[in-house]
Amino acid sequence: MSRLLVIVGATGTGKSALALEVATALRAAGDPAEIVGADAMQLYRGMDIGTAKVPEAERAGVPHHLLDVLEPVQEASVAAYQREARAAIEGIQSRGGTAILVGGSGLYVSSVVQDFDFPARDAGTRARLEGELERDGSAALHARLATADPDAAARIDPANGRRVVRALEVVELQGSFAPGLPEDREPWQRATVVDLVLERESLVPRLDARVRDMWARGLVEEARVLRDGPGLGPTARRAIGYAQALAQLEGALAEPEAIDATQALTRRYARRQVGWFRRYRDALRVHALDPRRLRIALDALRADMGED
Repeated sequence: MSRLLVIVGATGTGKSALALEVATALRAAGDPAEIVGADAMQLYRGMDIGTAKVPEAERAGVPHHLLDVLEPVQEASVAAYQREARAAIEGIQSRGGTAILVGGSGLYVSSVVQDFDFPARDAGTRARLEGELERDGSAALHARLATADPDAAARIDPANGRRVVRALEVVELQGSFAPGLPEDREPWQRATVVDLVLERESLVPRLDARVRDMWARGLVEEARVLRDGPGLGPTARRAIGYAQALAQLEGALAEPEAIDATQALTRRYARRQVGWFRRYRDALRVHALDPRRLRIALDALRADMGED
């Protein structure tokens, strides 16, 4: 019997909204469903506008886990996230509820739903590579990765400095990097997976408008408060939108340039998300704008649970 629903898809496809709709419907029917986030940047407190985090006032009383659990100066760890997310899911299930895992961070989702082990870590190696990233930039480190492990380099966005550093760390420690793509792993437990899909010609305008709205709602001021208050660690500082807002604050980018850069990076990120989740062979593909998406998700979940 499945007690785990996984909702994935590119940014801007309405994953969080659907998760909340499903949870609300299940709770109305007596199932104490709860939501577990799978977005690496939504782990951070205070990073709300740029991560499209559902405000607490709009969560309709549905408990949400793995949101606002780290300070922006801390470094997120997929291995730590895996432990905490699985514990949250098992806790929800032990209380008789359906756990709804929702998010677009592919590696984070896969770490939970698949039998996933993590390669070695070394704090000294990581610190040295982080320093080289700050000094030389992600493109230079990606070129080094391409020489050391071409397969790994081909799978990692050159602009994703954090993943490039992690791959180089693993290569130095154990000789090669295994990024663990979705088709390579056995499931952790039975799950119903819904992948929200949207054709690119419809998705891109939504993404561009979303970025403009983030600026209109005060992303630059949010970045200023974080910078001047708790501070931002390397991961939070490089987050899409926040990096550009900080550059605007520092005078390195004008506002139109910051918005344009964020839109371009968001489009590229969405493209990589689509590619990642396409490899979930057993996922149910649901059009993001289908007015029946709630009914489709509920029917799929109930079918997997053996209910009529």
